[in-house]
Amino acid sequence: MQQTSPPSAEAKTIHEDRTLGNVVDIVTRCGTSREACIKILQEVQEAYGYLPTAALRYVTEHTRITPRQIYGVATFYERFRFKPLGRHLIKVCRGTACHVRGAPQVLDAVEQELGLAEGKDTTADGEFTYEKIACFGACALAPVVVVDGQTKGGMTADKMRRLLRREAKSNDPAKGENQPDAKAE
Repeated sequence: MQQTSPPSAEAKTIHEDRTLGNVVDIVTRCGTSREACIKILQEVQEAYGYLPTAALRYVTEHTRITPRQIYGVATFYERFRFKPLGRHLIKVCRGTACHVRGAPQVLDAVEQELGLAEGKDTTADGEFTYEKIACFGACALAPVVVVDGQTKGGMTADKMRRLLRREAKSNDPAKGENQPDAKAE
């Protein structure tokens, strides 16, 4: 099997220049003042799903927003991400009702099943991203998880493991894309 070498710095720059069109438009629309920082970051996040380094570099080079300000805002608000999300987004509630009804075991099941290293939130293959949420406000359904935008209440560690295995299996080309579930939760 032939190995490919990593792209050269020039190739990366060319690629970044082509993909920065969104950022140019965002800065043009939002302005270059320091006060535009949050709005610019929101729009960059919306356009790319995260805050790419090349986009942030462009913002600091073409506005009065400093790298320190961008980093401060982006790390203060949980909404912003510096890395792309996985194909599947799993959010687990850690609120009081969910905690009392078994969320810690659900959290453990997610971490074990996905094999996430300490401090990591996305699997190495980019299939799953896992987020711990303070509270969804759906306490009557506790413990609650949201998988790809679908709320699932009454979650247990075993149900979570089955759900993750089913999602992983449906994404495995060897087993067929999006195979129908044998049994829904």
